[in-house]
Amino acid sequence: MLVDVLNTKGAKTGRSVELPDDIFKVEPNDHCIYLSVKQYLAAQRQGTHKTKTRAEVHGSSKKLHKQKGTGGSRKGNIRNPLYKGGGTVNGPMPHLYNFKLNRKVKDLAKISALVYKARENKIVIVEDLSMEAPKTKEFSSMLDSLRGDSRKSMVILPEHNVNVYLSGRNLSDNKTVVLSDMNTYDLTNANVVIFTESAAKMFTEASADEVAA
Repeated sequence: MLVDVLNTKGAKTGRSVELPDDIFKVEPNDHCIYLSVKQYLAAQRQGTHKTKTRAEVHGSSKKLHKQKGTGGSRKGNIRNPLYKGGGTVNGPMPHLYNFKLNRKVKDLAKISALVYKARENKIVIVEDLSMEAPKTKEFSSMLDSLRGDSRKSMVILPEHNVNVYLSGRNLSDNKTVVLSDMNTYDLTNANVVIFTESAAKMFTEASADEVAA
């Protein structure tokens, strides 16, 4: 799969990057995408929900009245869950929601998401970005030239670039990530995926090595 390299104004540079057919012509696995997105969203949950048990609420521990002979039901103390202000029975407690997912499943999910983008012609390769200072307006103008009518985009860099990252940080319709931090959720959430030329070559070489292994 041959993809033209564009400049920041959206014009062809005359160069192109060959994306391997061994990767971009595989049959995408929807279930792997589902599991990877589910794991990502589950890991975002704080899990800090908490209710107090009868051992934790404020109140006296004195028994309200004797066990028998009153004609009423037996009672413990005022912290009994049956009373207003008492403890909660089987209430939520802090815990993590994340779960383990095999590396091969996550890799297949990312490849599947990219295959769908490739089929829709939503993968764009732009020449390497270099900015002397953070300029959000300039970065936003570049995105408008590259993504066309697409609403949300994802820019993938080969390595961390402070100026490029800061330029796109305040744009709610774009996410800038390093190639090693690329995940399935962001890929599926973006309407168009923009690789820089170096990032695309790094991904191609890394994918070729994995296939050969």
